[in-house]
Amino acid sequence: VQLQASGGGLVQAGGSLRLSCAASGRRFSSYVMGWFRQAPGKEREFVAAITWSGGPTYITDSVKGRFTISRDNAKNTVYLQMNSLKPEDTADYYCAANSYGSSWYDEGSKYEYWGQGTLVTVSS
Repeated sequence: VQLQASGGGLVQAGGSLRLSCAASGRRFSSYVMGWFRQAPGKEREFVAAITWSGGPTYITDSVKGRFTISRDNAKNTVYLQMNSLKPEDTADYYCAANSYGSSWYDEGSKYEYWGQGTLVTVSS
């Protein structure tokens, strides 16, 4: 099982980035896919989640209205569109997969598979 995150980079405040997470190695149709982030010196935090098979998406309050999570089942890929970026969004962003279901969408400990981080740096 592999999750490959990409799309990070350096952007000015107010700019946009789109992160991608490509999944391979098994069928993820029943999994919840999540994005988490960790800023230097801070705890990892939940950002967004989506189920492969449909249903609601989940967005943490601090990015609601600015970030959108989506998926392309044909490509086995989940996206995190980040608009109106702020310096406080600077972090390593990780994608992850969880088979426990959407009840645990924001619990990092319930995610069995993790991709490598992709660094997002927002300059002021």
